Amino acid sequence: MTPTLVRQHAELAGPAPRVDLRARARDWAEIQERMLVPLYEAVHERLEVGRGSRVLALGCGSGLALLMAASRGAAVTGVDPSSPERLALARQRLQPEAWGTRARADARVLDGPVDDLTDTSGTVTPAYTLVTAFEPIGCLAGDSAALAGQLIAAAPLAERGAPVVLAGWGPPERCATSSVVRAVVRPADPPAALRDGLEEVARSAGLRPDGSGRVACPFGYAGLDSAVRGMLSTGLFDTAIAASDENQVGKELTEALHTHQRPDGTVWMPNVFRYLIARTA
Repeated sequence: MTPTLVRQHAELAGPAPRVDLRARARDWAEIQERMLVPLYEAVHERLEVGRGSRVLALGCGSGLALLMAASRGAAVTGVDPSSPERLALARQRLQPEAWGTRARADARVLDGPVDDLTDTSGTVTPAYTLVTAFEPIGCLAGDSAALAGQLIAAAPLAERGAPVVLAGWGPPERCATSSVVRAVVRPADPPAALRDGLEEVARSAGLRPDGSGRVACPFGYAGLDSAVRGMLSTGLFDTAIAASDENQVGKELTEALHTHQRPDGTVWMPNVFRYLIARTA
């Protein structure tokens, strides 16, 4: 198991409230977000992100994909109004002192809606050369609805014909994590990973599909505690938590994860994610 995906994590101190959003954001940044690194790398490499690139990241979370694009020389902007706790961590990550001497004057993170993107003078920012929406859809029913609205708002901010990248879960039989989610959430209508699901979202936002790819993104954890914390940080279990409480969901999640625990105590779940490259009109 690679050290990138599996590492030890310190226990969180003190009793946890029903949902501790700050702790959840830390777990996302320290445990879970790196699981999508192969996806970020594949997209950045394929689209040759580098100097001269202007990247707008929708749902940027705690900013790992932003940091990776910035390290390639791109100017980056992240928005994620749904999670101020993750955004606070993204701002910390993009501070020059946090990552050596390289200045990141062209890196910013905003907590407002996409259509509020302006610079300090109040004018519209220069057009983006790439828009990304790396938060995978296709694991829970209805998770693509909000994305279409974000894409509609973001498209006018991008250059004509600029690539817009959407990501989704692969077929359930190739995503071990899907069975874990279904075992705990138990939806009335288990969602299906439709082959053309990403294309449908892109077209509904007025975008033109223009290529796709698949990337292996295994979820690997140092142990069950780390796996539970990482999985809870995704938000995939929020409906189950709302129906009971986080402790109960944690117990059910631990039970579901036992199937994927190896003899050495580590937890390993193979997954395949799909990304779509669409173009603005």
